[in-house]
Amino acid sequence: MNLSVDDVKVGETRESVLVDDLKRTRIVQYAGASGDFNPLHTDEKFATDVAGYPGVFAHGMLTMGMTGRVLTDWVGVEALLTFGVRFKAQVWPGDTLTATATVESVEDTPDGPVAHFSLRTVTQDGAEVVTGTASALLEP
Repeated sequence: MNLSVDDVKVGETRESVLVDDLKRTRIVQYAGASGDFNPLHTDEKFATDVAGYPGVFAHGMLTMGMTGRVLTDWVGVEALLTFGVRFKAQVWPGDTLTATATVESVEDTPDGPVAHFSLRTVTQDGAEVVTGTASALLEP
């Protein structure tokens, strides 16, 4: 599914709703799939009484993985070269997440044209929870 260099323009943006009303069940499913059973993500009493949070919250890596979908849906998994994020805020049960990927530049490399993207994921209130960058190899 690799995109052609002619299909990607600097400044082009794609937006994707990653999850609408994140359920605690999905957070617990991710804990099981990843093996990360930190009680901040699965144990309400621990998260509130011991750690002082308002409740459990999603794993950062769950949010990162969901954010990656805006890229893979656009350029395909096989084209992705780099993908990195910075976690800015917690994601809570009930949040709706929307990710945006923007083409920042396209450069010629010895392996072929590479697109560089900026990434941003926000909640339903516009709170930024993830920012990042990625790059993808394009077809000539």
